[in-house]
Amino acid sequence: MNGNSLVAALMLLSSAAAAADADPYTRALAAGYKAQFICSGVFNAGRTPEAIARGELAGTQENVAPLLADLEARIDETAKTVSVSFDPALPPRIAAWRPWLGCSGLPIGATAVNLPTLSVSPPQFLRAPDWPYGDVGAEAKPKGNAKELAATIDEAFAKSSTTGVVIVQRGRIVAEKYAEGFGRHVPQRTWSAAKSITGTLIGVAAHQGLIDPAKPAPVPEWQVPGDPRAAITTDNLLRMASGLHSDFAGNRTDAIYFGGTHVGENVPGQPLEAKPGTRFRYANNDTLLAAYGLRAAIGDDAKYNAFPFTELFWKIGMTHTFAETDWRGNFILSSQVWSTARDFARLGLLYLNDGVWNGERLLPEGWARYVSTPSGPQPAEEGVSYGATFWLLNTRDDIPKDTFGAFGNRGQFIVIVPSRNIVIVRRGEDHAGTRFDIADFVASVLKTLK
Repeated sequence: MNGNSLVAALMLLSSAAAAADADPYTRALAAGYKAQFICSGVFNAGRTPEAIARGELAGTQENVAPLLADLEARIDETAKTVSVSFDPALPPRIAAWRPWLGCSGLPIGATAVNLPTLSVSPPQFLRAPDWPYGDVGAEAKPKGNAKELAATIDEAFAKSSTTGVVIVQRGRIVAEKYAEGFGRHVPQRTWSAAKSITGTLIGVAAHQGLIDPAKPAPVPEWQVPGDPRAAITTDNLLRMASGLHSDFAGNRTDAIYFGGTHVGENVPGQPLEAKPGTRFRYANNDTLLAAYGLRAAIGDDAKYNAFPFTELFWKIGMTHTFAETDWRGNFILSSQVWSTARDFARLGLLYLNDGVWNGERLLPEGWARYVSTPSGPQPAEEGVSYGATFWLLNTRDDIPKDTFGAFGNRGQFIVIVPSRNIVIVRRGEDHAGTRFDIADFVASVLKTLK
């Protein structure tokens, strides 16, 4: 046996030992993780199980990473489900796919027969072939040093797990590149960049008069007289300033993402531990609650299911974006959106135009300023600022002060530079413990463009 074979064998034995020692809940969680990612990767993105194993299932979070290789996944192309067995005495974990709504992880023993579905599809007039709705005429020559720009992008691919880059200058794509297995129509999980999509949807709802961010969030469970959480505003939730308890910063929500629970039974019950609006604590739950309140504000589940698509995605040409729900139909808009680099660029263009698309105002006037303006408590890290679901990237002399963006795990970035009329999108599959320096990349890109 050569050295590589020995290492592989030892890793396999280590994985098998970890799987055998894992507690039942962790095994169930790992099975749900694998079912969810394979389901989304296959049916949303058209990727192969082998490619998913090398990418989305590699370098994962520490509690499930040692278990994934030991769990067998079964893909049912007809039913559009993925099942992963984890315990001989229990049914497998199942993730089930629907058009546009992607994959939902089911509770153990549940079936997919009652999952919510979307009854609408993109109207033909929204599938216009020309950019930015479609892809015709999307490209233009960069206003600057094209060779230096290409070299900067090539370096990002060579030195990191970059899977896609799109640079938009003055409304046109001036640079674009993808790793093998990815492309302009291959979506990836957005991870926490989805939080900025949530902020955008709240903006759409605010413009339509469905919700007022300054007023208490319409979370049904908080409307009992005397509940102090009724004071939490939607703005507090968008700014990570709810004051709600979370076990640790980042507020891992494994039970919702991969465990088969739903938002309504898992999230609203967290107690207050700080006065709303007085403390910044990054938490998935705050974003989940903002979207959960939007469901109550709309008051019609069919309209809620269609809202991200008919009121935002399809209006701006994001027709390769999937917004996934839990099994009770609540959008998991803190992380579980799958989208392409070009669709990310379209969202960035919406903000460059201050919420106006093709002459139609989709966001309230000044919404771009609202989401990119810090208000109240801020992260403790020096040089880091947060607006309302968007991060600010404005502490360096070589990056304009109005730069802000959507940031997500594994290196998902939409960086918006209004003063330069530029959007920079970077997609990745960065493993746990690695970090792509988006500030350096943005500064290098901007240096090449005039």
